[in-house]
Order: sequence, then structure tokens, then C-alpha cells
Amino acid sequence: MMQVHDYTFLFGIGLFFAFMDAFGIGANDVANSFATSVGSGSITLAQALIIACFCEFGGAFLLGAKTSETIKGGIIESKLYAANPEVLMLTMVCSLIGSSTWVLFATSRGWPVSTTHAIVGAICGAGISAFGADAIQWSGITKIVLSWVISPLAAGFVCSIFFLFTKYVVLNHENSFRRGLIAIPAYFGVALMVNVFYIIYKGAPNTSLKDASTNIGIPVGIAIGVGFVVFLWCLFFLSPFLRRRIEGDEDLRWYHVFYIPFVGKREKAAIHQEEVSQKEKDAVTLETAEGPVDQSLVELEKGNKTFGQKLKGTLMYGLTQEVNTKYDDNTNAVHDNATKFDTNTERLFSAVQVITACFTSFAHGSNDVANAIGPLTTIYYIWENANIDVKKAPVPVWILAFGGIAIDLGLMTYGYHVMRTLGNKMTYMSPTRGFSAEMGTSITILTCSKLSLPVSSTHCITGATTAIGLLSGGGFKSLNWRLLLGVFASWILTLPAAGLTSGIIFAFVSRSPQIV
Repeated sequence: MMQVHDYTFLFGIGLFFAFMDAFGIGANDVANSFATSVGSGSITLAQALIIACFCEFGGAFLLGAKTSETIKGGIIESKLYAANPEVLMLTMVCSLIGSSTWVLFATSRGWPVSTTHAIVGAICGAGISAFGADAIQWSGITKIVLSWVISPLAAGFVCSIFFLFTKYVVLNHENSFRRGLIAIPAYFGVALMVNVFYIIYKGAPNTSLKDASTNIGIPVGIAIGVGFVVFLWCLFFLSPFLRRRIEGDEDLRWYHVFYIPFVGKREKAAIHQEEVSQKEKDAVTLETAEGPVDQSLVELEKGNKTFGQKLKGTLMYGLTQEVNTKYDDNTNAVHDNATKFDTNTERLFSAVQVITACFTSFAHGSNDVANAIGPLTTIYYIWENANIDVKKAPVPVWILAFGGIAIDLGLMTYGYHVMRTLGNKMTYMSPTRGFSAEMGTSITILTCSKLSLPVSSTHCITGATTAIGLLSGGGFKSLNWRLLLGVFASWILTLPAAGLTSGIIFAFVSRSPQIV
């Protein structure tokens, strides 16, 4: 009979593959949060990944506990493992191996797959390998499968509301820029209001306000108050700042927004030497009066780098990659069919898109971290208590932080692969379109997360992006259907691939002489 802290090697293996699974989640699903922002040109890839590191961790740490409950206790029929808790540990370890293997492979190919599909399929595969179909709580699976259908439709619907309102009230007006200056504060207020509400109403263990989860008036009142304050601040500070910087073409820095009423008129300055890109500087140093530098010396210098320099280069590599690569004829045709709006008005929405991208990333961290830490929580609980009563156990804070850190590293080092696929290739993406897609996605994910539905953020952002494409002016011609069908195909492959991998590993390990 299993004793407390038996099978420590399984706990150790589970820690490693939970880290790899969360790493793969960050690397693959980074496109879900920031692809539209980078694709529209609102922010660079480096800026997106740096911002995402804070938002993903914050979402995982503050809101990741609830959906983890569904993953750790809503799929496996735990009572079948009552006599042998270590078998449930092995099931979850194999699930993490199957899920992380598939997600990392798909990421290397640039396929935006659902990490929710991967872990659910992997748990099912290992569970069926252990006890057959009776090991799976099919009611829980049905709940999750329904969310796969509902989430893209819901995200597309919410996204359509924001985009159509923006299109007909702001963009199509003859003075769209002036209307945009009023719309931006309203959108900022709404975005903050929604996210503050969910943070207070849901929250991490021991962080929510007392009775906030039962008395909905508390979080609603606070959220409305925060939203209204943000609206006023944006109206009197952000809008004047954007008007002067975009329409007036004044040489304003980002910090001027905090005291813009007291900043005098600033003429546009010439580009400073320090703003020259690092690549241009490198090109200058490689060319001397005598001719190009011997490249063998450059390679020798690279080989002499210290371990710290090599580590820094590895961690920063993902921040220097190009996302908006050269498009093929099919993608160019999709872009040509989309309606283009006033450039200055679109630039206005770059500011609000950065905020909505942060909230989408925050929502993603709150939902998808469960895919890795749900099984890890089960493994840890069984190792610590030698029983399978995991549903009563809260998700430890250190595990939430563990998953958040792994997601951040995945974003920084490997996230550019999938972002290249989605980016600007599925449809033409401008700041107003990207803002609408991100608002629809974040609201859908946060709502489903509150309802304990581990929805796929991949499905949400794809549904929102599809809706944007259909409303972009060219109808079906404004969508890259070849790419979209490829994304759908990767979704179909995910569940059986992860399930077969985990099931085969469980069958092999459970029948090996070392385990028996």
C-alpha cells in the first residue's frame, strides 16, 4: 500500500514534464494573445513578449486556480484508482508527457494547436489505457467539448459587436479621428471594468474580497467605479496626448501623457542617433575603411562567449525574430480585399490595442495554465497524502507560480513560431480589427474561466479573427481559407495524437518489470 512520499521519482518526472507542458503552452498560445497586435503593427514582437511575461504570470497566479479544478478532477474517474493512488500519479505523469510532446512538436512546425485539447486527450488516453473507457468521466468531457464549439462562436459574436460598433460609429464617419478620441476612453474604461470584475469576483485563493463571490454587487460596484475613473483619466489625459502626437505630429514621449495639460507645444524633432537600430550599428562596425571585417574573427569571438553570455543569447533569441514575414500571393489577395480606414484613426487604436492584448494575455494565463498545473496538482497531492481525494485540495500557490514562470519562458524563447502563422496571414489585421478580436477573446475566456470551462484560447482567437475577416469588407475573400483549414486540421490531430502518446507510454511503463 502506498505511503506518504512514496514514488518520489514520479513526482520529479511530473514536475519536469509539467514545466515542459507549461513551456509549450507559452510557446504555442502566445499567438492567441499578441499575434493580432504584432500583425497590425501596434507593437513589436519583443515588446509583446516582454509585456506578456507579466500578464501571463498574473493571470495564472491570480485566476488560474478555478479551471485547474476541472482539469485535475473533472476528467478521470478517481474512485477506480482508490486502491492504488500511485497508478493515478502515473496516469497524470503520462498525460503530461503526451501533452507536452505533442504541443512542443506542433510549435516547432508553427501549428497553433489547442493545448486544452492536448491535455484532455492525453488524460483520456492514459486513463483508457489504465482502466478502459470506465476511467473517464464522460460528463466532464462533454462539458469541455461543448466549450470547444461555444468558445469560438461566442468570441466571434462579442468581437463582432465591438468591431461593427467601431466601424459604423467611428471609422465610417467623415471625422473618424475626432470620434476615435472619444471612443478610446470608453473602450479603456470597459476593458478595465471587465478585468477588474473578474479579478475580484474570482481571484486566487485568499486574494478575493470577503463575500465577493456570493454578493455580486461588491465586484460589480468596484469594477464600474474603476472603469469610470479610467474613462475620465483617458478623456482628459490620454486623448489629448494622442491627438497632439498623431494629428499634431508633436515630439512627445510616453511619460508626457501623465501631465499632458501642462506640456507646451513640442515640434517634431529629427531622429536621434541613438534611435538607429542595433542591426544598423552592427552593419557599420563590420564595414571599415579597409573593407569588411574577416568573418572568421567574428565566428571566433562568438565561440569565446562565456556561459552567461550564451544563456542570455538563448533566452533573448525569441525576442529578435521576425514575425511579419513576406506574404505569398494568396495572403496578399486577402489583404487587398479588406477595406482600409483612415490611417490616423487606426493609429489611435494602437494604444487601446496594447491594453486589450494585455488583458487577452492575462485571460489566457488564467485559463490555459490549468492544462499543465491541473495534472501536477494531482501528482503532488497524491505524493503528499497517499490518497486520491484531490477534489478537496486547493491548488497550491507555488504550483500556480511554477506554471506562470514556465509559460513566460516559453513565450520568450519559442513563441515566435506560432505567431508567424497567425500574425497577419489569416486576414488583414489593423489596430481597430486587432482591438476588437482581443476584446472578444478576453471577455469570452474570462467568462468561461469563471464557469470552470477550460476553453481553448486558440479557438477563441481564431473565432474572433474569422469574424473580423468576414466583416472586413470583402466577405469570404477577406479570409485566408487555406491557412484556416490548416489550423482546423491541426486541431483535429491534437486530441488523438496526445491521447495515443500518453496511452502507449502508460501501457509500456505500467507493465515494465521495474514498476511491477
